[in-house]
Amino acid sequence: MRPLKVHETNLVFEKLKHYIGSNVRALIERSDGLYCFRLNRGKVYYVKEDLMKLAATLPRESIVSLGVCFGKMTKSGKFLLLVTALEFLHMYCQNKIWLKESAEQNFMYGNHVYKAGLSRISENIPKHAGVIVYSSKDIPLGFGVTAKASVDCRHADPMDIVCFHQADIGEYIRNEEDLLS
Repeated sequence: MRPLKVHETNLVFEKLKHYIGSNVRALIERSDGLYCFRLNRGKVYYVKEDLMKLAATLPRESIVSLGVCFGKMTKSGKFLLLVTALEFLHMYCQNKIWLKESAEQNFMYGNHVYKAGLSRISENIPKHAGVIVYSSKDIPLGFGVTAKASVDCRHADPMDIVCFHQADIGEYIRNEEDLLS
């Protein structure tokens, strides 16, 4: 595992800022200790600093995973956020969308959120903002990007896309080999 380079750190923080805003600092400097991001085999891991220092004594080839995988660096040089980061994103998110029970399964199969499936939406969400998608029982299901501002959603047709799908908890079953390898 190695520390992220400056441009890699910028990519990760920009993507996180898209979903959790200024709470990125709270993600690093938590009350239970300092956390950091490390890169191993193209994947970015969120690791407690104490644990990372202990793992530094092991050879890189022996480490398969350490901490929580937040995403991966693509071959084109972009950062792709994975569903494994959902647990931390939903704690610090600013923009939220809640789905009706009838639309939850559709979202977890990898489909976009339509106006007909929208139960509630946070106030003042701009277009193309990162949002966390919740079930009607406040369980985080995934995350996406808004297709319309929250003000425009009130007057949208039922079949208009409100949120573009990015990741959902159904990926644990659909893409098990890719997520955990």
